[in-house]
Amino acid sequence: MELSLIMVPREQKQVIRHLMQFYLYDFTKYLDIDVDSYGVFPDYPNLDDYWIHTDKYPFLIKNGSSPAGFALVDKLFGKKDGDFYMTEFFVMQKYRRSGVGTWAANELFSRFQGEWKVSQVRTNMVAQAFWRKVIGGYTNGQFREKFHPESGNPSQHFVT
Repeated sequence: MELSLIMVPREQKQVIRHLMQFYLYDFTKYLDIDVDSYGVFPDYPNLDDYWIHTDKYPFLIKNGSSPAGFALVDKLFGKKDGDFYMTEFFVMQKYRRSGVGTWAANELFSRFQGEWKVSQVRTNMVAQAFWRKVIGGYTNGQFREKFHPESGNPSQHFVT
């Protein structure tokens, strides 16, 4: 595999918008999301902000010239939750369990030095296992896990 992680320029934002359909489809297992009468999931809220604000970073994970997934990273202000938040992270099915997600996550952690927060939906046990393994490997087990008081969603907190 020839992996790369590139910041998506404004003129290519449709690639993430299109991949978001697959991401939302995956989330139908965990959240109540439906397609409209045309068979399309709703637009991801405020996705265009990633090309407007300087504290939001849209990345495309590629294998050669083919998109393999995406990541949306937010810079946080105020030390309550850290410096960076993995807002969304998606790897296409054909690339899962091949090391692509681990590689991309480690690459992002290395690019953005500071305190990180990564959250998952409470019922998405596969994502929780993935992030605990990846973050545990990256930090040699030096992370804390917190649970949101209302939703019960877990978050891992660590420093890069």
